[in-house]
Amino acid sequence: MASHSDTLVVFFGATAGANGGKLGSDEREIILLVWQIVDLHEKKVGKLQRRLVKPDSLELTDQSKEETGLSVDELYKAEPLDKVLQQFQQSVSAELKALGRSSYTLCVDGPLIIRQALHPEASKKNLVLPECFYSFVDVRKEFHKCCPNAGQVQDLTLPSILEYVCIPELPLSEQVMGLKEVRCMVQLSLHILAEPYNHKFSCFEAVKYKLESGACSKTEPVDSETVIRARGLPWQSSDQDISRFFKGLNIAKGGVALCLNAQGRRNGEALVQFINQEHRDLALERHKHHMGSRYIEVYKATGEEFLKIAGGTSNEVAQFLSKENQVIIRMRGLPFTASPQDVLTFLGADSPVTDASDGLLFVKYPDGRPTGDAFVLFSCEEYALNALKKHKQILGKRYIELFRSTAAEVQQVLNRYMSTPLISTLPSSMVPMPVLATPPYLATGSTRDCVRLRGLPYTAAIEDILEFMGEHTIDIKPHGVHMVLNQQGRPSGDAFIQMRSADRAFMVAQKCHKKMMKDRYVEVFQCSTEEMSFVLMGGTLNRSGLSPPPCKLPCLAPPAYAAFPSPAMLSEAALYQPPLLATPRTPQPPHSPHPTPTLAYYPPQHHPAQLYMNMNMNYTAYYPSPPVSPSTMSYFASPPGSVALAAQQPHAQGHVASPMMPQHGALVRMQGLPYNAGVKDILSFFQGYQYSPEDYSSMVQMSQGQTRSLIQPKEWLCL
Repeated sequence: MASHSDTLVVFFGATAGANGGKLGSDEREIILLVWQIVDLHEKKVGKLQRRLVKPDSLELTDQSKEETGLSVDELYKAEPLDKVLQQFQQSVSAELKALGRSSYTLCVDGPLIIRQALHPEASKKNLVLPECFYSFVDVRKEFHKCCPNAGQVQDLTLPSILEYVCIPELPLSEQVMGLKEVRCMVQLSLHILAEPYNHKFSCFEAVKYKLESGACSKTEPVDSETVIRARGLPWQSSDQDISRFFKGLNIAKGGVALCLNAQGRRNGEALVQFINQEHRDLALERHKHHMGSRYIEVYKATGEEFLKIAGGTSNEVAQFLSKENQVIIRMRGLPFTASPQDVLTFLGADSPVTDASDGLLFVKYPDGRPTGDAFVLFSCEEYALNALKKHKQILGKRYIELFRSTAAEVQQVLNRYMSTPLISTLPSSMVPMPVLATPPYLATGSTRDCVRLRGLPYTAAIEDILEFMGEHTIDIKPHGVHMVLNQQGRPSGDAFIQMRSADRAFMVAQKCHKKMMKDRYVEVFQCSTEEMSFVLMGGTLNRSGLSPPPCKLPCLAPPAYAAFPSPAMLSEAALYQPPLLATPRTPQPPHSPHPTPTLAYYPPQHHPAQLYMNMNMNYTAYYPSPPVSPSTMSYFASPPGSVALAAQQPHAQGHVASPMMPQHGALVRMQGLPYNAGVKDILSFFQGYQYSPEDYSSMVQMSQGQTRSLIQPKEWLCL
């Protein structure tokens, strides 16, 4: 507007529910609007206008009926809100024209009618409010500037203010709700405009038109009195949806932080930072208000919680988010080989990316491997909507998911992937790898808190399983997804998922059984951890009951990448990782003159479940985790289903030797041998290296088309 100094439009509203200090707290619709014009130059007033508003739900609380004096029959004959707002504009424009004025500003008794009633209701009904409703003055704050000794603004009321300035009360015949409040505000405005105050209205409050995006640094201070936590959001809700839920309240720049679960998906919570405590307190009044069909819980939060989610330290992210007023889209499921040009081509000419490839941010693991996620900047909403139309279209051989995103989500995703590396740094001095303690994730038990998925597509990855489970992913235990591979290391079509409780497992089995994944339906059964362990060992679980597993162990995916610390020496058999895991081994310097125990490999003789439970399946926090293969000569992996047993030779003192690598040599593995290769061929291959028959143990294993040889030479230089 050109100016705020011409006229005031004193404005009042009431709802079908709570009014006064609780106006708008119960989501009830507006049923009454009253207004009157005040000419600030001539000190004149216009005609008092009163309009009833027909709500969508013709229900009035008893309190509202008593305060407003209105009935359902009266409201039934009224016009809806959009029609009444048109009448408001036409009436005010006509009076301004008659007065020769060009602009006006709304004047209200507290911000509730604008911030808590009018804007939220217009947002829910998709109404476009006139520009005048985005700026207003509060008569209480204006009076407080004239009379600061009258008390705190939040303690002031119209009756107390009128009493303070000695303005007499209206007669009882005029004390009709709406008319009374507007007349009192008009009298107060004229009083402070005159001598001795000569006040000028200047405390203009604004309502933001839209949410401003921006980056947040972990070093920025965030006032804990400005932050709330919203809980119960639909999983597909974006920052714009949250902004619409809090319409009328001003959210700080980049002040919406969507929270992600362990799988990197939104968990239905968000942290929101407002510009000040007043707006935060008004936001708390929207506790259990509705977003669509769901009610949203609103609680206080702290600045530390907000920074933990939204704060970032990456210069790359800060540079990416430095472009203001950009719409951010998240792409998920990209091929690992996708280049920036591939993404730009996929999005097409109708959704140009801001600054071309500079508007793309690929999310990567600490070692530089792509995660399949990327963020894209668009300069306007139209381009972003065109991009969202390509949701689940194919790029390469994969379908791509596109979602609205936020600056806080960019920070959170980057923090999640970069702060905890998937591949731990290997220790500088390699040590033997005896078995570690039993992991807590697979403790056997009869509680039926697991589900088995059978009939998965062979191309299904863990992301597909998480998408298949939908909202139930939040109930998965950490590291609780186990895909079963066959002896060839390929998907078997089965998977096991550990849930947080038996009730959650039962719910998943009921809701997801025979649900479609790609072009196949998947069977979902509730089972126990003990049954899961037996099947993962290679047993069968069917209608006939549980069949014990064979001696060979199937591989699980994904295995851990991490190099393990050296535990205390073990006196029993040491069990090594299956072939999908490359474990570091290195020769150790001699510490004892006694002969070193020789390692021999035998098929496992332990009970299958017990043996499986001794395996160290250290799942990473982010999955799926593809297997790795040995890349240097210091890596070694045992054959599948083999147990490394140390020949326990007594020392002179009577002690038993601990299972360790031989101190004058090391084991190496050979893969890809010819099928007709024998022991002589292997020894011939290592001709020129020092070993003797008593210093090595050799085994050639033929299994599923692979030939392996385990041999212990005296020198490690052969590979």
